[in-house]
Amino acid sequence: MPVYSIKKYPDPVLRREALEVEGVGPAERKILARMAETMYSFGGIGLAAPQVGINKQFIVANVGRGIIKLVNPRIISQEGESKMEEGCLSIPGVSLQIKRAKKVVVEGLNEKEKEVKISAEGLLAHVLQHEIDHLKGVLIIDRADEKEKEKFKPRLTQLEREFESYYLLPEARNFVSK
Repeated sequence: MPVYSIKKYPDPVLRREALEVEGVGPAERKILARMAETMYSFGGIGLAAPQVGINKQFIVANVGRGIIKLVNPRIISQEGESKMEEGCLSIPGVSLQIKRAKKVVVEGLNEKEKEVKISAEGLLAHVLQHEIDHLKGVLIIDRADEKEKEKFKPRLTQLEREFESYYLLPEARNFVSK
């Protein structure tokens, strides 16, 4: 199964709120399977559909305890506080200390369209919150404190320039201020 390409910051698709999925059938299961293959292929431990250009509420995660595939996930409870270093396949070369809930309970549909509830803490809690953030158009750079953001400003500028040079037509590049 071919893997998806990963959308990189500052691609606008990463800032859109993902749409709710109406049902889980063969097409949705195929997307989830392909997302899992993509996550593994790029060495990730979580992936959200907007990161592969799909504006739907799908996430996959695996922190070493088996694959989790969720449709329309939502956090229904959270407690405590935890700070952990997080990276993101869509923002390569950036790792930030991110403060999140220590424990979460997440509800959603599994690939068999059954309602599931996952209680998570530690790394899995961070990953689930990270991926659900993607479904809302929120990135780790939005959650980092100013001191953390400053460290990676040059890298973010580089990613912005790479995006512009890749996506803008040669004629339009003359009008973009650098």
